Amino acid sequence: MSKKKVLFVASTGGHLNELLQLEGMFPHYDYSLITEKTKSNLYLKDKYGKKVHFLIYGTKYHILSYPFKFLLNCFKSLFYYLKYRPDYIITTGVHTSVPICLIGKFFGSRVIYIETFANMVTKTVTGKILYPFSDLFVVQWESMKKLYPDATYGGWIY
Repeated sequence: MSKKKVLFVASTGGHLNELLQLEGMFPHYDYSLITEKTKSNLYLKDKYGKKVHFLIYGTKYHILSYPFKFLLNCFKSLFYYLKYRPDYIITTGVHTSVPICLIGKFFGSRVIYIETFANMVTKTVTGKILYPFSDLFVVQWESMKKLYPDATYGGWIY
């Protein structure tokens, strides 16, 4: 019996840190990890080898270049999706996860979104976008169930 294919996706920084808390799950799946390429996470290549892939780093604060970087990341996301054709996409967000989750949903993958630990009382932009598309939407604070009534309270990821 072959292992389920899973893409673990997160932007660099805190979202990636949260996602890496799930590292114990990685060996149970035929997995790949997708994040943004920054100096602070190049060590991931040493740790995960060919299992890690990078998107272009760019945030909404890079006003002039962000639309172009986002568009390129959409194409890269499509490439990675078609290359791996995962059964599941697990993400902690943020902007880098939206295209691949929507692509995955279109092609029939199951999407699991874990809302960030950093928000106790407000929705994130990514959460607002992916809530209707997620097969499983997990919140880390019980208070977030008021904002996302169909979410599953999973407790803290740390």
